[in-house]
Amino acid sequence: MTQVTNTPYEALEVGQTASYSKTVEERDIQLFAAMSGDHNPVHLDAEFAAASMFKERIAHGMFSGALISAAVACELPGPGTIYIGQTMSFQKPVKIGDTLTVRLEILEKLPKFRVRIATRVFNQRDELVVDGEAEILAPRKQQTVTLPTLPAISIG
Repeated sequence: MTQVTNTPYEALEVGQTASYSKTVEERDIQLFAAMSGDHNPVHLDAEFAAASMFKERIAHGMFSGALISAAVACELPGPGTIYIGQTMSFQKPVKIGDTLTVRLEILEKLPKFRVRIATRVFNQRDELVVDGEAEILAPRKQQTVTLPTLPAISIG
């Protein structure tokens, strides 16, 4: 089990950064399709994807969005953060096997515990794949929580 300590509003500073990385695996694509209901063949069918502009299967765009959510919820500010809004601009496709790194940067502290955060996702070649910005409601107090262990899920 992993313990995570959040950063409350008062301790956040403009320019503060954090990151979160994950390699996109076949299992992730299958689980995301099942969870979201997005069964677009460009994500799931190699033959279909080969005839597309991408020439191979790609990850769902919102998979990158989910990684941004994980970074905000578990890294900066961390547990207790509430999402208000998120913008995303998809710059490059994400492929199975890519290692994505979400880079967060505090842009502005607003009144009433609100914070603007740059949310950028890069692949293993340091290419920007998603550019975005979130507005969140930061936690009011510092807390340390234990992140629950997820159950093993098999596909089949």
